[in-house]
Amino acid sequence: QVQLVESGGGLVQAGGSLRLSCAASGPSFSFYVMGWFRQAPGKEREFVSAISWSGSGTHYADSVKGRFTISKDNAKGPVYLQMNNLKAEDTAVYYCAATAGPVPVVDATTSTKYNYWGQGTQVTVSS
Repeated sequence: QVQLVESGGGLVQAGGSLRLSCAASGPSFSFYVMGWFRQAPGKEREFVSAISWSGSGTHYADSVKGRFTISKDNAKGPVYLQMNNLKAEDTAVYYCAATAGPVPVVDATTSTKYNYWGQGTQVTVSS
């Protein structure tokens, strides 16, 4: 079965950087869009960023635009989320997700569009 595994979370001071990775494994997996979501305590899960499987298209939430960069190495390589100039409000559990069907990357902003999810990695930004 397909599995998504996140890594790279941790504790960082405000203004610092972290890079999250999401690796996929399983038999003959192929996705259309990979995305990152986050969920802070007491809040709903929210969209952060998404990238097309080819890596040619990306989309960001307004709250992270200009600070976060999503990228992908190769056809089946990991997806990365480079997070710079982190703020206390970025503190959350970050989840990697993937769609099994075609979704325009600009429309892949709701969790219901995604079929596979990782377990999440904690990011804590101290102010």
